[in-house]
Amino acid sequence: MPLVVVGISVLVLLVLMTKLRLNGFAALLLVAVGVGLVQGIGPEKIPDVLAEGIGDQIGDTMLTIGLGAMVGRVMGDSGAAQRIAGRLLEVCGPRWVQVAMVLTAMLIGVTMFYEVAFVIIVPIAFTLVRVTRANLLWVGLPMSIALSTMHSFLPPHPGPTAVAATFHASVGLTLFYGLFIAVPIGATIALLWPRLPFVRAMNPSIPKGLVSERVFDEMPGMGWSLSVALLPVVLIAGAAVTDLAASGDSGPLHFVAFIGSAPIALLLTLLVAIWAFGPRIGRSLAEVSTSCKEAAQAMAMILLVIGAGGAFKNVLVEGGISDYIKDATDGWSISPIVLAWLIAAILRVALGSATVAVVTASGVALPLLAGSGVHPEVMVLAVSCGSIAFSHVNDPGFWMFKEYFNLSVLDAIKARTTYTTVLAILGLGGVLVLEQVLDALAV
Repeated sequence: MPLVVVGISVLVLLVLMTKLRLNGFAALLLVAVGVGLVQGIGPEKIPDVLAEGIGDQIGDTMLTIGLGAMVGRVMGDSGAAQRIAGRLLEVCGPRWVQVAMVLTAMLIGVTMFYEVAFVIIVPIAFTLVRVTRANLLWVGLPMSIALSTMHSFLPPHPGPTAVAATFHASVGLTLFYGLFIAVPIGATIALLWPRLPFVRAMNPSIPKGLVSERVFDEMPGMGWSLSVALLPVVLIAGAAVTDLAASGDSGPLHFVAFIGSAPIALLLTLLVAIWAFGPRIGRSLAEVSTSCKEAAQAMAMILLVIGAGGAFKNVLVEGGISDYIKDATDGWSISPIVLAWLIAAILRVALGSATVAVVTASGVALPLLAGSGVHPEVMVLAVSCGSIAFSHVNDPGFWMFKEYFNLSVLDAIKARTTYTTVLAILGLGGVLVLEQVLDALAV
């Protein structure tokens, strides 16, 4: 049974990494090869499947993570990150720093992918931790939870947008309805989770090379510091809003889409940061280049592990596990909202890919929508909520979370797998309530 194979592979991976202390990159590839053989993928095809999985994952994330890390390190080494962190502390005070991180993450995360927003905000979180001497998860976990919620629940993120197209739902209405669920649930979990005893018992250190250890007396002005930090947000959000509000094939729209793509937006931001926090304030280009090089060196193992997570995910997909789950759930006779959520959650557990989960679940649930009377926007949110559940070792985002917060595999499971699961369950409850409210208003 394919799901048994998934369960055994996860257990083997945990043993390799926790008991035998095998490097995460090697362990993921080893388990991926084993799963491929068990699932009947020919030995001659497995290398290609692994390469395709790594290529797809790294292709999506390397430019974003690499450029984002360089921007963050350039800002950190110039004192710009410390300037922003210091202003946040002045405005909110140490007591309210978590609220500040949640608000920042939600505002930025509405339009930006989790990975992009993460690498933009995390240098500020690292600097706040260093200045306040707070626990890394106390500051960083609320940010990650808020970003996860925005990315998984709401368009224009890829999963919800793809499902909206399948169900012929309004993207605008899906976003509007989704905010009523995502904001209160995401904020509640973001502020609650760092206070739980099993999370407070973790005290990871900041990974070396990702933040400057220097305490600055002279720093760039707040205007320049904040402008560079927000530049990719403005470019990416502007492109997303333009795409929602306008249609056509004109040159200006293509240009906005070009500069608003995450890699180009971050590349432009890096160029501005190199000048603004280099020659403009008296730092040589050689110093700025050293910051970029050290950021790239610090990212090398993180990218390898994330790429191997993509290989593991691709083996599960090519092994036919998503098709098995789709066939097994075709005859289930339950509420289409619950069914859509449940299939997405099962696929998320089995495959790790939220995008594959939502696309497959929407295809299964689509025939049920026509005669059910359920609002299509509610169905979109049901599938999207299910796709965030149970993030674990077959999810490349899990490894990004683990590596940036310098956690062991077990601690990452305790922190991330639990919060994603609770978000998904509360999201389903919110979706069911929303459908009742919309039905009542329609009467």
